[in-house]
Amino acid sequence: MKVFVVAGEPSGDRLGAALMGGLAELWPQVRFHGVGGALMEAAGLTSLFPMQELSVMGITEVLPRYPALRRRMVQTAEAVLAGSPDVLITIDSPDFCLRVAERVRRRARIRTVHYVAPSVWAWRPGRAARMAPHVEQVLALLPFEPPYMEAAGMRCDFVGHPVVSERQADAVEIASFRNAHDLGDAPLLLVLPGSRRSELNRLAPIFGAALRDLSARRPDLRLVLPVAPGLEAAARTLTADWPPTLLLERPAPQAKAAAFGAADAALAASGTVSLELAAAGTPMVVAYDMSWISWQVMSRMALIDTVTLVNLVDGSRAVPEFLGPACRPGPIADALHGVLGAPDAQAPALERTMAALGRDGARPGVRAARAVLEGLNLAGPG
Repeated sequence: MKVFVVAGEPSGDRLGAALMGGLAELWPQVRFHGVGGALMEAAGLTSLFPMQELSVMGITEVLPRYPALRRRMVQTAEAVLAGSPDVLITIDSPDFCLRVAERVRRRARIRTVHYVAPSVWAWRPGRAARMAPHVEQVLALLPFEPPYMEAAGMRCDFVGHPVVSERQADAVEIASFRNAHDLGDAPLLLVLPGSRRSELNRLAPIFGAALRDLSARRPDLRLVLPVAPGLEAAARTLTADWPPTLLLERPAPQAKAAAFGAADAALAASGTVSLELAAAGTPMVVAYDMSWISWQVMSRMALIDTVTLVNLVDGSRAVPEFLGPACRPGPIADALHGVLGAPDAQAPALERTMAALGRDGARPGVRAARAVLEGLNLAGPG
């Protein structure tokens, strides 16, 4: 069986790697082609081009790069058509991936599966109907999403989120991490300003000002920032005026897990990272800013009052959130001070989130793979 799989950003790379692992487990003869990052490459993919070229978001951020992104979209679609796979699986990044699917389906009836249902419950509800002509099946991360996709005529399977099966650091690994970095018993704040250069550029000054404010109130506080691959030099420059911060450059998965487990709290950009923190039991504050134009468009189209996935999955508003004009240093510092003072307050919401995302069932990667095989009328073992 030939599978062409496309991911455009780190969160999609994680999903893709878990799905690829599930497919290889259930159908060992599978062969992979496509576009992905380091995790998917480790799972057996040779990427058509570096996935990082697609990791851009926001209207003003995308426009200057549109010609290059379109060339990559055409290149990817042509590679799908040339390879004639049994299934094309596109993962998240809908502005890129669904254009690939549409271009492919104009010329060939290759079965197409899109992994991660578009958040039509949040904004642009018409997207489900627009994607239905060129997507036959959707794999959903959230349990309330299938009815939205099925109403538009697509098969939709809730498969859970791979974060619920990712290994967490144990007490020995956490203690070793603290000892290795001379952290002792000091309170530790994990700082996560995003995995894209545009996010780091925009959020680092805001986060830095908030951290200076917070450190003045909590002089014993230690800071650690895991740095995404390719952003090492930028991170060193942009954090130069922060309080002393431990930069974990290209951390191994074990080191990253230990940092998440060791942290008493986190300041994070919005995105899948809030679920990683929830899995580690780390309380958080979420903050995100974007260009004025992007904010004006997004805020007018939004159908929800929070973008933090923990808040959405749990149905609570347990995680403080500062978006757009509200993403300012003073309120962020106040919220972090409050979370550090009551670190267990978010624990019930984090626990409920993991249960709702399928923590106690089969691994989401295996569930996703089984759904793909069922859609192809193939029966994987087990």
